[in-house]
Amino acid sequence: MSNRKYFGTDGIRGKVGQYPITPDFALKLGWAAGRVLAKDGVKKVIIGKDTRISGYMLESALEAGFASAGVAAAFTGPMPTPAIAYLTRTFRADAGVVISASHNPFYDNGIKFFSTEGKKLDDEIELEIEAQLEKPIDCVESKQLGRASRITDAAGRYIEFCKSTFNHDLSLSGLKIVVDCANGATYHIAPKVLRELGANVIKIGCEPDGVNINDNCGATDIRALSKRVIDEKADLGFALDGDGDRVIMVDHKGCKVDGDQIIYIVAREALRQGQLKGGVVGTLMSNMGLELALKNLGIPFERAKVGDRYVLEKLIEKNWRLGAENSGHVLLLDKTTTGDGIVAGLQVLVAMVHNNMSLADLCSGMTMLPQVLINVRFTSQHDPLQSHAVKTAIKQAEQQLGNHGRVLIRKSGTEPLIRVMVEGTDQSEVQNLAEQIAQAVKAQN
Repeated sequence: MSNRKYFGTDGIRGKVGQYPITPDFALKLGWAAGRVLAKDGVKKVIIGKDTRISGYMLESALEAGFASAGVAAAFTGPMPTPAIAYLTRTFRADAGVVISASHNPFYDNGIKFFSTEGKKLDDEIELEIEAQLEKPIDCVESKQLGRASRITDAAGRYIEFCKSTFNHDLSLSGLKIVVDCANGATYHIAPKVLRELGANVIKIGCEPDGVNINDNCGATDIRALSKRVIDEKADLGFALDGDGDRVIMVDHKGCKVDGDQIIYIVAREALRQGQLKGGVVGTLMSNMGLELALKNLGIPFERAKVGDRYVLEKLIEKNWRLGAENSGHVLLLDKTTTGDGIVAGLQVLVAMVHNNMSLADLCSGMTMLPQVLINVRFTSQHDPLQSHAVKTAIKQAEQQLGNHGRVLIRKSGTEPLIRVMVEGTDQSEVQNLAEQIAQAVKAQN
């Protein structure tokens, strides 16, 4: 990805009002993408967004750019990222566009694309769009301009799709579920899906105002969800992120169930049902406990680089179906083409109902090793990871852990952060080593 000027691991992302998340860039991006896609006969794109206030500005600018390239745009309004992937496929549109910065704060935003198959664009096409951005903008003749329209039943279509991934002979009747939609794009989707499948649903984080997305709620902050599950004596909780492609769950005791545990439950259930094809792909951040638990089941496990696009690449390479990041991105390629928080959560609920087991019981076959992740914001221009002090701190930690743990230091692909991860068998040792490395990184600012 290093040869890209704009596209990162998950589209183009940044702070609203700062280049490239500006109306003039969005306009040109729409035009450039339209020119690249239209040369293959593309005439229609679907544009969705999350609940950020800046979505209005960016969708208008994108639509004008697409129109100038002769491409029609159909708007869905606030809609989860995986819903746009699904709708792009079902409408036979030639591309899907999502305006979202996923789990980031409201003042960030981003733009990402899906192909006609509902998959992220190939690297070559993203590079073509970047090359087109270097050219002066022009406009097709008036009679060739793209038109704008609205898909009025987008939410209903996606709700039905989500329900179709849940076994028809099962029901959520009798389950009390708290769902936290992060004041994001699933606020009008997830509660309805769960309710229509029979659950008693208590919703929080379902009152978006344009600026409260991911604010002390959702998959990145489950404190409110955990408390509500305990207070309501609910069976479990669901936490989605701002654009609905991640899910973190909470058991009846308020304990977190992350992406590693979710994919373990899904893989084990597939194995039990004789439906498992191949193994599971995790990432460099996946807990060693997942690897060990899958090994005990005889399920192959591979690690990819961090980022759901890399998990997807590895799945395609291996011809496997199940992959996940511990952050809650769960890929179930037998169900859909991209990470989908609602669909992933439903598969865990299938396992619960099928086996008449609690979420806590389903997790009990996997022991998570202590893992500490510290995010260090960096402002300096030079790379802190090249510092002698940081390298020394990492080496000392690795020597102390020996064969009973590991250290992973990496730059975030979406934010100016250095992620420091230390994993081992002793919680206090892991915490101390992570803090020592984080201090060494902070000192470089």
